[in-house]
Amino acid sequence: MRVNAIQGIDGTGAQGNAQAVDTGEDFSSYLPATASLDQIFEEASRTYHVPKDLIKAIAKAESDFNPNATSGAGAQGIMQLMPATARELGVTDAYDPYQNIMGGTKYISQMLAKYDGNVTLALAAYNAGSNNVAKYGGVPPFKETQNYVVKVTQYMNEGVNAPDASYAVNASGASQAQAAGSTGQNTMAASVEEAEDNYFHDILEQLFSYEDYLRFIDLYTKMQEAEEDKKNDEKEQKSDSYLAYQGFKYSPISINLTGLS
Repeated sequence: MRVNAIQGIDGTGAQGNAQAVDTGEDFSSYLPATASLDQIFEEASRTYHVPKDLIKAIAKAESDFNPNATSGAGAQGIMQLMPATARELGVTDAYDPYQNIMGGTKYISQMLAKYDGNVTLALAAYNAGSNNVAKYGGVPPFKETQNYVVKVTQYMNEGVNAPDASYAVNASGASQAQAAGSTGQNTMAASVEEAEDNYFHDILEQLFSYEDYLRFIDLYTKMQEAEEDKKNDEKEQKSDSYLAYQGFKYSPISINLTGLS
């Protein structure tokens, strides 16, 4: 499934003036003083050209629309933004529903732009990081990520209803991390990916030492070599059996026994 609306591309495929990611913008003054969740999702959809149903599906899967949710890994708010990622997106309060949804939508719009509108890869990157998507050449072989992609896609296709709740729209400080001197979309995307790298690197360092990594690489290499040797042996056995059969088939004894001339 692909999304044509990213980067201002309309249903005809024409390129518009809007951009999927606009660095340096202020999240304030989009909405009145208070807004319902549905209004916020609608505004985020228009601002970043991401389907509203996709944003709501992510919010449902991430936190079930709970603005105060915090994961064990430290992800925050409705769209479950990691603190470093939130800062790079210009979100100063990840527990503020408006800022969080706008920031999360901005991030998924970056992923959609990165993967040419491929929703599956964008969702995999949202959950596991774009570096893991690049590493495995697609959806990473993580059960959590695979289940996440299926769940969000199902929510998006079936449609989900946001709770009937309204929140104050206070985004005056939302763009402080993107103040004057912003260096553009590529730098922003690179900064977000760097934050992802650091996060996953820290997690891995807590779980595995460098010596563990070397042992794993050595074991993996030996397993690959053993598998290759096994395949070669099987090929040789098949080849030997075929040659033996051919030798027997055309031997004088075989011809006499079978009556072949």
